[in-house]
Amino acid sequence: MFTRVLLVSLLVLAIQQPSFAAATIPTKDIQGARDNSLLKRYEGSFIVNYEQVAFTDFKVPLSPLELTDRRDSRNNNLYLPKKEMKLEGPRTRLTYIVPAGRSPLEVLRNYEDVVKEAGGQVLFTCKAEECGGHPHRSSGGGGNKSSLMMYFFMEAQVKEPLYSTGYCALTDHIDDQRYFTGKIPQSTGDAYVTVHTYKLNAHSSCKALNDQTIAVVYVLEPKAREQKMVVVKADEMARALNATGRIALYGIFFDTDKTDIKSESTPTLNEIGQLLKTNPKLAILVVGHTDNQGAYDYNLDLSKRRADAVVKALTASYGADAKRMRGAGAGMMAPSATNDTEEGRAKNRRVEIVKLN
Repeated sequence: MFTRVLLVSLLVLAIQQPSFAAATIPTKDIQGARDNSLLKRYEGSFIVNYEQVAFTDFKVPLSPLELTDRRDSRNNNLYLPKKEMKLEGPRTRLTYIVPAGRSPLEVLRNYEDVVKEAGGQVLFTCKAEECGGHPHRSSGGGGNKSSLMMYFFMEAQVKEPLYSTGYCALTDHIDDQRYFTGKIPQSTGDAYVTVHTYKLNAHSSCKALNDQTIAVVYVLEPKAREQKMVVVKADEMARALNATGRIALYGIFFDTDKTDIKSESTPTLNEIGQLLKTNPKLAILVVGHTDNQGAYDYNLDLSKRRADAVVKALTASYGADAKRMRGAGAGMMAPSATNDTEEGRAKNRRVEIVKLN
């Protein structure tokens, strides 16, 4: 009787467990993926991971990663470059599995040739441990260190199914990593590319890809951001505060990881200033919000400093009484949309005005 119950229990558990397909050598691109026109694929490669964002911010390293006094979201010691470039525009990420027998260096050199033939230049290159961080980890980090790949994204952000070919290519252990940042001149401005090649040291359900060379390619194309945000007027702010006690504003802009308010924020600051002027008894909280990219404590601090910057600007430029305002930071604690897409993360990066009295 006990044996029968045990067998039935094991069968139920087996049925309830999700099934994961092991990685395989690809014979075609994943559905919907295509090369970027600026940087073609290495001959015989197949796309196993593809992400395209219409407009986003993007950082590229121009020096090796170095240890900082901060922690990432997985509590690893955070490694960042002392020199980096912060960009905005349409961004594409492509992950290729390269034909067997091709080394990371050979593939990297071919991509460098394409950049130079297009009139571009390589701005920074590194290999193995010279890149900084953990040289044998991909998007998951390890050994209390973040990795070069984690500078761009982390394992939790990989959308492919567990142990699929695309998942394994970006999450398993790696060897012989090579990297470069480059730029390619275009009629509308410079495009920037990064190429990260390495061999997979794959195990378990990923073992079919062991010793395969992977190429992770980013392309950031030049394009001005479309100005489509409607500025919320002071009277609309007042109505929202009276009705719900808060209002989310998307017209205050900062550079990535910075607290300096960008000039495009002026129309929204004007309206907040007008709100305070026409409602002399109103006291408000200015609350900064971030998406979930980066460490919790860092985002909490950044959102607070950005809120304080807004309070300071309203006091200095609009004559608002500092005693009627208080800055606060919520970091990633109160998302208004999913953090799984760039569109959702954009909605989470905001400043909210909260009525105190």
